[in-house]
Amino acid sequence: MRIVALEEHFTVPRIVAGIAPAAIAARGFPGPDFPWAQTIKRGELADLGDARLADMDASGISVQVLSVAGPGADLVPGQQGIDIARAYNDALAESCAQHPTRYRGFAHLPLHSPDAAARELERAVRELGFHGVLVNGATDGRFLDHPAFAPVLAQAAALDVPIYLHPGIPTAPVREAYFDGLPGNFSFTMALSAWGWHADTAIHVLRLALSGALHRHPGLKLIIGHMGEALPFMLDRIDETTAATARSMFGESLRETIVDRVWVTTSGFFTAIPFMAAFMAFGADRLMFSVDYPFASNARARAFLDTLPVSPADKAKIAHGNADKLLRLPV
Repeated sequence: MRIVALEEHFTVPRIVAGIAPAAIAARGFPGPDFPWAQTIKRGELADLGDARLADMDASGISVQVLSVAGPGADLVPGQQGIDIARAYNDALAESCAQHPTRYRGFAHLPLHSPDAAARELERAVRELGFHGVLVNGATDGRFLDHPAFAPVLAQAAALDVPIYLHPGIPTAPVREAYFDGLPGNFSFTMALSAWGWHADTAIHVLRLALSGALHRHPGLKLIIGHMGEALPFMLDRIDETTAATARSMFGESLRETIVDRVWVTTSGFFTAIPFMAAFMAFGADRLMFSVDYPFASNARARAFLDTLPVSPADKAKIAHGNADKLLRLPV
């Protein structure tokens, strides 16, 4: 069976080396001596050759749609950020050209410069052949519903490519208010993979819906990972408390807005309960397989895919069909 994974990450060490350490630290990335930082699989992130392909082959993964793992251009304002984004996209395009049946790309954008980011998205799609864009959380404390990012949303809608809303490190005031003061490494873990990442991304989606941004750009499509970032569980509650106002403002409920415009991937979540919540909330036509490589295991993700309690037709949609259609992947 063809299997497409679309929250799969890479980096280019020489590009990261050009980002000021102070900018990286200010965004909340830990220093090299922090225990969590020592678990990052830097070798696997940097490898776009034989080792990555062998790992994909061992689990029968046909295609990875690749995206930049931070730190990246969204930390750097001005021309340097624009240059960093372009360098990342050119590096990814080169790897995709070397392995055209195995790698595809999501654009990386200089979001401190929204007009330039819109132009870079157009270049990445029209010239480099990418299939959308991945955004790592807030940029300078602002989500994509902020009016400054309207050129990026308009460009994605015009190109008919999705925006993958990926978690970023919550801003410093959020980390300080909600997560600081816990023993051991719990403050950092809670701010990121245990809770903060997912809540942050869910809020990103909700802000795009409730601000009217998704209605101002009616063709816009979003992807979120991690079985929907807790939205499947919370969607009915949120809808119940917002439906009347949403219908009066937008002509539809929040649930209708989100389910019509959001696709969900399985990245990093390999247990039945969150899958069933996502399946019941969004349906088989909105779910797509992902691993979150190299932060999660290809083998574990594939084993989970094989055991999904769905029909063969729905499993094929999740494994590749929905991604092939949404991203217009070559088959």
